[in-house]
Amino acid sequence: MKLWTRIQSAVRNLFRKQKVEGQLDDELRAYVDMMTDDRIAAGIPASEARRSVLAEIGGIEQVKQAVRDHRAGARIELLWQDVRYGARQLRRNPGFTFTVVATLALSIGANTAIFSIVNALMMRSLPYEHPERLGVVFTRIRGPVATDERHHINGEQWVLLRDDVPALLSAVSGTRPAGVNLQAGRQVRYVYAGRISQHYFGVLGIQPVRGRTFSDVEDRPHGPKTVILSYGLWRSAFGANPDIVGSAILLKGEPYTVIGVLPEGATTPLNADLYTALQPTKDGEGGGTNFELITRLRDGATWQEADAQINRVWLARNGRYELEDNPGAQVSYYTVPLQQGQIATLRPQVLALTLAAGLILLIACANLAGLTLVRVLRRTPEVATRLALGASHWQVQRQLWIENLLLALLGGAAGVAVGFAALRGLLLLLPEHFLPVTGVSLDARVLAFSLLTSLLTSVLFGMLPALATRRFDLRSAIGTRAATGGDHLGLRQALIAGEIALTMVLLAASGLLIRTLVHLETLPPGFNPAGVMTARASLDDAHYHDAAAFQKLLTESIAAMRRIPGVEDAAVGLSLPYERSLIMGGITIEGGKEEGQAADEVYVTPGYFETLEIPLLAGRTFTDADGPKTQRVAIVNRTFAQRFFHGNNPVGRHIMQDMMIVGVVQNVAMEPGLDPAAPLTDEATMYVPAAQVESRQIAMVHVWFQPSWIVRIAHPIDGLTAQMQRALASADPDLPFSGFYSMRDVLAKTLAMQRIEVALLSTMAGLALLMSAVGIFALVANIVAQKTREIGIRIALGSSIREAMVHIGAPGVRAVALGLTVGLLLCAGVLRVMRSVLYGIAVYDAPTILTVVLVLVSVAVIATIVPTLRIAAIDPAKTLRDE
Repeated sequence: MKLWTRIQSAVRNLFRKQKVEGQLDDELRAYVDMMTDDRIAAGIPASEARRSVLAEIGGIEQVKQAVRDHRAGARIELLWQDVRYGARQLRRNPGFTFTVVATLALSIGANTAIFSIVNALMMRSLPYEHPERLGVVFTRIRGPVATDERHHINGEQWVLLRDDVPALLSAVSGTRPAGVNLQAGRQVRYVYAGRISQHYFGVLGIQPVRGRTFSDVEDRPHGPKTVILSYGLWRSAFGANPDIVGSAILLKGEPYTVIGVLPEGATTPLNADLYTALQPTKDGEGGGTNFELITRLRDGATWQEADAQINRVWLARNGRYELEDNPGAQVSYYTVPLQQGQIATLRPQVLALTLAAGLILLIACANLAGLTLVRVLRRTPEVATRLALGASHWQVQRQLWIENLLLALLGGAAGVAVGFAALRGLLLLLPEHFLPVTGVSLDARVLAFSLLTSLLTSVLFGMLPALATRRFDLRSAIGTRAATGGDHLGLRQALIAGEIALTMVLLAASGLLIRTLVHLETLPPGFNPAGVMTARASLDDAHYHDAAAFQKLLTESIAAMRRIPGVEDAAVGLSLPYERSLIMGGITIEGGKEEGQAADEVYVTPGYFETLEIPLLAGRTFTDADGPKTQRVAIVNRTFAQRFFHGNNPVGRHIMQDMMIVGVVQNVAMEPGLDPAAPLTDEATMYVPAAQVESRQIAMVHVWFQPSWIVRIAHPIDGLTAQMQRALASADPDLPFSGFYSMRDVLAKTLAMQRIEVALLSTMAGLALLMSAVGIFALVANIVAQKTREIGIRIALGSSIREAMVHIGAPGVRAVALGLTVGLLLCAGVLRVMRSVLYGIAVYDAPTILTVVLVLVSVAVIATIVPTLRIAAIDPAKTLRDE
């Protein structure tokens, strides 16, 4: 009850202040009158009686203030007074306020945007039932070639896991969703299809809102063709038809029965528009590592039991592909949480960006600490006056902390807005399906992070001013006409040096990534990318599982495209340069040599090499005579010839028993599939005529790959993409292109990760450079302002303006020199962790480091010279008169 009474009293004192003050005044006056009357009654004269009463109580106003200081809500009222005073101070200094708020907005905004990604990837719970029981399997290999990562699995591993690991409920899927054609009414639309095994949705804990999931019969080879729709596709393509379950839709050129619709907002690791049964086996697709595994721990089981069971059944296999070409190696398997497994490949980049954002915040705090310290020193007369009037050091410090907190909150609010805009831009920069999660947003956790970051910055950049006031000497402050702040010059120089050092690390890291991207983009492509337009279409379609129908489509569509005015040549290939190709294992060379090795395989039509202008090094290219009933032929690239034929001419030799090599072509830059040592490599590749691909292989490869139609044009053609679509429609009116891409677009997609790293880290490095420049400028400008009288006297005594500028700019130069030295030492230790993301350049790349040093020196020189130019405007005569 006492607490509630105190709360009521505090509310009354704060919100009915005028009434409370009136009551206090009435009480005091009544008390004084009563005491006066008593003393008059005791024989004291009236004038003397009242004076003695006032002297005894110490004065009416003093008593009022003592009552105010002790009544409920007094501290809140004092705090509110400090807040209002701080707000007035900030309004009186708009330049300072804007600089601080803008700096905080940029630094907190960068951290907010990056933390939003971190939150979505690592901290937010997955949208599944009991996500802590979901996992994936990692493979750890110890030996000459050591790895520890998530592997795709083959059909044999899947069957063993499904049947002999009772601790887990498991499911597999294709490695990524594939584009397919869906007939919805009269319109054919391109959608993403995920292929999943029977218990996939059961593992994730997702139940359809309509219908059911796949049955055991539907998940067996040659089982009934059924499909489950996502909620979004059900609404957009079928108008949310409540009777959709049980009806047939035309998918991939044949009827599929709809058996279910997923709930609204349901997501999966594939994030597809619809799902079909994978029907996994040990053969065919299951002969390679083409399945992605997810598991759920069954009730009563532990992850340790699951790991033991997985190792028992998988280590008993006769042929373990994980140990191929790795003699003496040992392999083991273990489970990790699904969330950790999904982000394993992105984790290093995300953590690096988080570290970079943290450095930006440190640089901002160092910058603002120097600015606020200078501001406090300039307010020396004000602080001295307040101390002289009785204010304590704590009261002065509290006022400064509150002003810093107001700045931090304003900067934090602006930072949330900047972070929101930066996040939207970042998500637009990312390729489709780049992140393994959906719905990256500024949720409550991100907003709480921004608030805590704002509070942390107020502590960090407010600490130095608070320390400065603790050592404040009132007598020297009153006796000095202006505060020079010379005692704190070394501290401000140290802050600038720290900013320069951290900025150098960011600039060096950014420079190395830029050099890597330039190296990759300027690699010899092996073909002429200029004037090439490509279009991709899904042939995972029942109409084209037959080799004759497939060949008819290619022949007719290519002929139609060659008739487009301005088109010089046209062709079709399973994949393009810069893209990943189909991996063909078990390559055999004439005489039985090199058996078991793998190479890339690309089917192409006649004119493919001419259209892309890939140089022919030996032999011939394909012609229309290379048909299904003629000698099987192949063309290999230079790397294939060197690897399998060791420099000998392979033309006329046979591979794969009866396939004769008829030509050798130049290497083209490709995304690696066999040995991903770099984003672009020269892989051993064999090209085969599309006309000689068997029906069974056609059906299989088109599940994973979409072939590209390629045209070469001599000059830009208006409406080229529409004409290409009409050319394809002349062969099949129901077959749409899924997209059109120049070779520059294809290269950009392959190097998407490198481009994103460069864009983000370069932006942060540029922001750090700007803050460092502002810090140097502020340091020198403050010295000029503080030493104006000294400079005027020096010039009056014969010093030149140039000498004065050098004298004043020297502290900034020394701070920059110290920062560069420390920065070089930091780079020597920090840049080593970037080895895994650098290609074609060394970690300690001399041109990059030298460029960074020159950029920092140039910016520092400009930031030092500009404020010293004010020295030329100082009038020494006026200075002497003032003295």
